[in-house]
Amino acid sequence: MTGNGFLEGIRVVDFSQYLAGPACTRLMVEQGAECIKLELPDHGDPSRALQPRIQRRSAFLIQQNRGKQSLGVDFRTDEGRQIALELVATADVVVENFSPGVMARYGLAYEDLVAVKPDLVMVSVSGFGQSGPLSDRPAFDFIAQGFSGMAHMTGFPDGPPLLVGSAYADASAGIHAFSAVGHALFRRERTGEGAFIDVAMVDCLIHMHETGIHAPSLGDYTPLRQGRDYQPISPAGVFAGPEGWIILIVTANQVENLWRAMDRPDLAEDPRFLGNTARLENRAELSALIETWMATFETDDAVIDHLAEHRVPGTRVNSPADLDSIPHLVERGTIITYDDPLVGPASYPGHPFVVQGLEPNVHAPVESVGWSNGSVLASIGYDADRVDELTSAGVLFSKPHG
Repeated sequence: MTGNGFLEGIRVVDFSQYLAGPACTRLMVEQGAECIKLELPDHGDPSRALQPRIQRRSAFLIQQNRGKQSLGVDFRTDEGRQIALELVATADVVVENFSPGVMARYGLAYEDLVAVKPDLVMVSVSGFGQSGPLSDRPAFDFIAQGFSGMAHMTGFPDGPPLLVGSAYADASAGIHAFSAVGHALFRRERTGEGAFIDVAMVDCLIHMHETGIHAPSLGDYTPLRQGRDYQPISPAGVFAGPEGWIILIVTANQVENLWRAMDRPDLAEDPRFLGNTARLENRAELSALIETWMATFETDDAVIDHLAEHRVPGTRVNSPADLDSIPHLVERGTIITYDDPLVGPASYPGHPFVVQGLEPNVHAPVESVGWSNGSVLASIGYDADRVDELTSAGVLFSKPHG
């Protein structure tokens, strides 16, 4: 397979900002799509102000917006709305993540857009979705973590619920939106029909519960945060290694491997550890045995290497700051070095999957607000004089930095 990505030839009009929507369009760009990012005055996407920020450019903006063409346009005005509609008429996909109802107030709801592009695929990303009694509630990532039950499952049993230390509700919604758009485009190829896709951060996180919803409904399970332990299985969780923390998860068909790795064949006959139910009842004793064994090694890596030789799943707990020094991640392109002319070289997440024969577009330039005003409008028939008129009227704007 050769080419620049699955979405080569697809044009995206992107009204989104911050993370959930831009995460979706970022993946589309990396798979070859053309993306026109519409940004409102006076400063464009608010993520342009997020730290760390060097020479007025945010590294957060770089991570989520590489390769997008920036059009600085006030689509709240009549002239700006007309520009947006004309662009949508040339597009395949529209992405937005305003609160429900905002696009309608601007005259840019799905019903308005399909009037100019009947086979449009549009995705709206929000906290609680476009329908339902809570759809109008404001939401950010942590709100979704709490409402979905994910925060309830994070922390220690005798302590408060805790937040995951990254915006994984936003990122998950962006990935779900990316997947849904791809399938909608596939369907359009077969039927000629577009689609409106409603992605809610809460829905995406609820989808991640593996046992927390069905098991209590059957009456045999109470979902509760377990701190260092993984509730359904033992041994599974976070263990003290010789240097730091090590995570193990050992299923029933791997326990014999663990006994061999520990050179403790007697544990296979120990009634305290015969079967997962017994191991759960005696988790504290088993965990203490494992940590005592781990302490016989000099380093965490030595423990992990020894476990891997015996096919026991385990890993050291890495800091995000250390990931760019792990050869496996660099070789796969999971972590890349991107050299921005304002920020300089820095580490960023790369593309999250590998397709043989396709090279993801992860090194395209990041544009300042309005950098592509002229070229984008030229693509829909606006000449330079009209662009100047709209700029003078405040419908278009740009900034030389950021």
